[in-house]
Formats: sequence, structure tokens, C-alpha cells
Amino acid sequence: MRRLLFTILVILSVIIYTDSQARKPSSLTERVQQLTDLASKKSVLRFNTNKFREFVKANPRNYSVIVMFTALAPQRQCQICRQASDEYTIVANSFRYSQSYSNKLFFGMVDFDEGSEVYQMLRLNTAPVFIHFPPKGKPKAADTMDIQRIGFAAEAIARWINDRTDIPIRVFRPPNYSGTLAIIILFSFVGGFLYLRRNNLEFLYNKTMWGVWALFFCFAMTSGQMWNHIRGPPFVHKNQQGQVAYIHGSSQGQFVFETYIIMALNGAVVLGMILMTEAAKGKGDPRKRKFLAILGLILISVFFSLLLSIFRTKTQGYPYSFLFK
Repeated sequence: MRRLLFTILVILSVIIYTDSQARKPSSLTERVQQLTDLASKKSVLRFNTNKFREFVKANPRNYSVIVMFTALAPQRQCQICRQASDEYTIVANSFRYSQSYSNKLFFGMVDFDEGSEVYQMLRLNTAPVFIHFPPKGKPKAADTMDIQRIGFAAEAIARWINDRTDIPIRVFRPPNYSGTLAIIILFSFVGGFLYLRRNNLEFLYNKTMWGVWALFFCFAMTSGQMWNHIRGPPFVHKNQQGQVAYIHGSSQGQFVFETYIIMALNGAVVLGMILMTEAAKGKGDPRKRKFLAILGLILISVFFSLLLSIFRTKTQGYPYSFLFK
């Protein structure tokens, strides 16, 4: 009887010890090895709540983790999340095949439907969000990427990671021949058109045509299209209440759709000036010229006032306005 009881106690002790070892957090070496093995198969690691606590929140750490918090489920209808995820994957793949690749930096992703507890833990109520978890200590304010200011293009993400980790990442995008194909088609169309009109090229000396093209170029540059090309901002942005914002609230940033708005407003102001200039030439029906002058004045007053109003909302403390606050 005593032997039986002793045997049962030994078996229970072994089971309890084995269970405690299984629940015991893995050591730093084991965690790094596990992350390295996972990263060798997939550049962006999917974390649920348990894996996030084991690999990102566990201490000690001697590696950084960049985590994208997103909502990619179709029912979430987060189009920006999909765009940001594609750019994020490009950065992770570029790091995986770069000379600076090491086990000091890992890329992770937490989807809301797979790790809602993580969102509650970090008090996140929007997506996408990029956070850098440093080797020591908790993330600071600068460890959260400001996508409203710098966008979420792969190049912007790589620069931000370099600022936080001192690890340079050269972005390698997949081959995209759409731009080259568009240029070839454009030049082919222009060349074919000039060939067909080779006996009558007087239109090349048309001042109005060249003036219109010059205006479109000026509208594109003054509205911020070059800034969009360099920074890669989002098309629009959803705030915490789920409302879509078309105009950035700071003078340090802008959205792609915002540049279209500015371009249209500038075009309306220029159209008003052209109408007033035509009316002032003193040719034609006086009533028509009077109508053009009044219409041009209305266009300039209304749309220039809208431009000032937008500038006031983006630049706090700007004192001037006209018609609209």
C-alpha cells in the first residue's frame, strides 16, 4: 500500500513538474531562435495575444520588434489597412534579403480579430498603427509612427525604422512595368499623332494649348503632387470615430485627396481671373463683358475665400480670412 502511494506521489510530482516547465516562459536564447526560425519562413510574423506576450512583451529582450496593428478582415472594410500592409510587407522582405539582416530586428503583425486583447492592453482604437518595441523599456511617443504626417509608404516606414533602431533598410520594390508601359503608350500616341499631322503642324504654335498645359503643371506643383510622390501619404484618413477626413489637420501633412481639392480651388480662381481679363479687353457685347466680369469676380471671391479657410484650419493662428472663417 505504501509503495502504491509512493508511486502515485512520484507520478503526480513528475506531471506537475512537466506542466510547470511547459508553462515556464522560454529563455531569451530560445525566443530569439524561435523568432529567427519563423522569420526565415515568413518575413512578417502573425501574432495573437499569447504570441504577442511571449515574443514582444516578454523580458529580457535584446531585439527590436516592429508591430503593425491592423484590421484586414473583409467585414472591417479597412482599405487603408490593406494598402499599409502591402507597403509594410515590402519593407520586411527588403530587410530579410538585405546585408543588414540580423536577429536584432523582427517584423510582426497583430490583426484586431486575432488579438483584440492586445488592442485593449495598448489602448488602441484605430488601425493601422505602427509601433516599435525597443529591446529595453517601454515604447515612447516617438516609437509610434505618425502616418498622418509621413504616410505609410515603404520608404517612409524604412526611414522611421532607421531612426528608431539605427538599422538601415534599402527598399526593394517588386518589378512594376505599368509606368514604363504608360510612357511607351504615351510617346507612341504622340508620335503617331504628329506623323498623321506631319503636313500641318501649326497647332504646335498654338499659345492657348501651351498655356493650358502650363496651368495644369502649375496646379499640380502648387497643390502638392510632388510632396505626395516623395512622402507617399494616404489618400484619405479615418479618425477614431470612423469618419473620413479629406484634409489633414496640420500644416506638416496632407492627404492625396486634399491636393485634388486645392488643385480645383486654384483652377476656379484662375478661371475667374481669365474671365475678368477677357471682360476688360473692351471687345464684344457690353452686356456679355459685364456678365463675365461679375462671374469672374464671384469665382475669385468665393474660391479664394475657401483657400484661405483651409489654410486657417491647417495653420493655427493665421489671422486673415475672407467671406468664410
